[in-house]
Amino acid sequence: MTFEESIIDVAAKVRGQRDSIQTEEATKNAFIMPFISRVLGYDVFNPLEVVPEFTADHGTKRGEKVDYAIMKDAEVQILIECKRIGDELHIKHASQLFRYFSVTNARIGVLTNGQVYNFYTDLDAPNIMDQRPFLVLDLLDIDESILPELQKLTKETFNVDSVISSAEELKYVGALKREIANEFREPSNDLVKLLMGRVSERRATAENLRQFSALAEKAIKQYLKEQVNLRLKSALGDSEPDAPVTSAPEAPADDSGELVPPAGEDRRGSDVTTTEEELAGYQIVKAIACSEVKPQRITHRDSKSYFAILLDDNNRRTVARLWFNGKTKKHIGLFDENKVEQRFLLEDVDDIYAHAELIRAMVRRYTAPAVP
Repeated sequence: MTFEESIIDVAAKVRGQRDSIQTEEATKNAFIMPFISRVLGYDVFNPLEVVPEFTADHGTKRGEKVDYAIMKDAEVQILIECKRIGDELHIKHASQLFRYFSVTNARIGVLTNGQVYNFYTDLDAPNIMDQRPFLVLDLLDIDESILPELQKLTKETFNVDSVISSAEELKYVGALKREIANEFREPSNDLVKLLMGRVSERRATAENLRQFSALAEKAIKQYLKEQVNLRLKSALGDSEPDAPVTSAPEAPADDSGELVPPAGEDRRGSDVTTTEEELAGYQIVKAIACSEVKPQRITHRDSKSYFAILLDDNNRRTVARLWFNGKTKKHIGLFDENKVEQRFLLEDVDDIYAHAELIRAMVRRYTAPAVP
């Protein structure tokens, strides 16, 4: 299993079991120990590599413990403090990490609730852990840009000096990205004032700010939507041939409603035409599903009636159907847990984004571990 596959595996475990975990100890057993073992590659049952309940008495604070210490060459390299899944991670919860940072050789401190991992070092002052993390990993919303840096902390390629050399950029770029994301979700008064001052002569009264806050939120969403659409069009223009793409004729459905191609069917030479709108819709569904699985696992098959988007090119794992062959109206067909299809009207292909959670839920149902 590759490093990326290990992260996806542990993320699937968190997604499938988080609601059933009620305690910090259960969080450690279910999520954090597998992360240390599968992702970072350390043997959690070898005290020369991982020491649970690590103690290093410091001044008047004696007997306090850090949940895990990861060792290398008999020296502490990484300290991990754990909280219960769902608990908020705040710097005030990391008091042991602060104290142990100054009395061990550790350069990396981790505060985690099993889903989110905050990684700290000592950029601001030597041997004193920073207040802000330099790297944040959320297993349910993975930022792939940080994975190469995280991989440097694995047993196989441990290189803490390399991580720390790039930690300052990671710290501020990551913090800026999170602030920008927050502003996009809910524009702050400061941003609204800035934008209002550039497009209007109105005074920054409470009523004007309230009005422009709604306008700013709408403008941001429209802008992002337009940018995504431009990227999709650009990608299609670069990667798709000018001539229509042909695919399989419509297949019969089995009792579950999934496509079952006729035996021996050859899709070449069929009279089915795949349109640019169908391909654009496919790219949007694929982009949404990529939060759950690798993009290459999302495929498509066209038919005379609808355009099917599949997981693992498996006609029994339909993620969505695009009903774009009507003369005027377009729909997306999505399935509930009983595989009953519900069709949603689309004014525009970009409206697929409004159904992102239903798409992700369908992919999660297909990838969830089988219940014994």
